[in-house]
Amino acid sequence: MLQQRPHHPVVVITGASSGIGQATAEEFARRGARLVIAARNASALHSVAARCRELGAEVLVVPTDVTKADEVRELAQKALSFGEIDVWFSNAGVGAVGKFDETPQEAHEQVIRTNLIGHLNDAHAVVPIFKRQKHGTFINMISLGGFASAPYAAAYSASKFGLKGFTEALRAELTPYRDIHICDVYPTFLDTPGIAHSANYTGRALTVPPPVYDPRKAARSIVRLANHPRASLTLGSAARLARLGHFLAPNSTARIMAGILARYLKGAPRTEVSHGNLFRSAANPGGVEGGLRASRPLPTSAILTFVVIGFAAIALARTRR
Repeated sequence: MLQQRPHHPVVVITGASSGIGQATAEEFARRGARLVIAARNASALHSVAARCRELGAEVLVVPTDVTKADEVRELAQKALSFGEIDVWFSNAGVGAVGKFDETPQEAHEQVIRTNLIGHLNDAHAVVPIFKRQKHGTFINMISLGGFASAPYAAAYSASKFGLKGFTEALRAELTPYRDIHICDVYPTFLDTPGIAHSANYTGRALTVPPPVYDPRKAARSIVRLANHPRASLTLGSAARLARLGHFLAPNSTARIMAGILARYLKGAPRTEVSHGNLFRSAANPGGVEGGLRASRPLPTSAILTFVVIGFAAIALARTRR
């Protein structure tokens, strides 16, 4: 656990230029960590670093594209200039929303490269270091998409399901190393700029259903996870309900979600088709919050709850029959 280490812990965070990455960097900074922050957008990283230094942290900025294994290896080596690496928060992620066949294949591939291969690159760079040190915590940011598919985001779903399987396999493989921890985090929808940065091939304005989770609260939970590692952490009641619904009736869950999203997109305001931040960093990183908690055009949390309960009832009825 970090509080038992005799020095300020060294924490590497990828995807640190905004959203949950920035929030977690700031939270670790408050705890006196030595931070190594990475993302594609160097300018945004320097802004985050300035904020973290104000909070008392030493910060090393390493612009990195996690889809490039050589850049991630260089990130790990630069992090070692601070000393042993205590925590690696693998957080980079992108999204592409649209009907599967209307989303460019190169967009699907880029989502997989970032959300899955990028996290494999992170682990491949740091796990040998953890083995030499005989300690370290690797935290994989997944999402509720790791166990409940997201219609109109097929590649995102594929990447998150794959990331869940990768994390479980790596955790099992490292069982002999009692002080190396592989953790995964499954948050509900977070109030970050992520949805605004996503590629959008629907031609309609995007949002997420409530309840939307506070990213700073999520960041505090991630810091606690680093201090008290465990296999999995689920954040938010909606994520727990979605997990239950998918477990009991996966196909029904996906069909109902597809219907809800189709109805929403049909009535949503028109907007331009965009690649978002898939192929280059966002022009406006946007900070930590995305302003989503102030907007609730999709079904409320109560409706979501009843939908999941309905899934459970259907599944239980089928089981009894």
